[in-house]
Amino acid sequence: MIFITMTTKENDNCCECKLTTELLKDIPKNEELEEMSDIFKSIADPTRLKILFLLRNGELCVCEIFEALDKSQSTVSHHLHILKKENIINGRKEGKWIYYTLNNPQILEIINKFSDVIK
Repeated sequence: MIFITMTTKENDNCCECKLTTELLKDIPKNEELEEMSDIFKSIADPTRLKILFLLRNGELCVCEIFEALDKSQSTVSHHLHILKKENIINGRKEGKWIYYTLNNPQILEIINKFSDVIK
């Protein structure tokens, strides 16, 4: 744990602490943090996590996802839309059906590592 003792100069609103600049240099830019936050929000739902795990072995038809989740078509479509919007999954249309795949299977490795941390 780092403790910082700050003293202020007389008639100055800024402290003499120089550690702030050093700490900030390794923090991603705000745009990148926003993007990360959006991705975390998009997977922060049990149904969406389940969809990701369903897709771990490869492409699935939307009808298979409906059946596996035992949820309404509109509910599943809503969750698929959120994951697709964040580019976490891809969909390709074939006839009247859409087939989904993970855009980057490493997302499940990250989720599993996170799961290990909280156990």
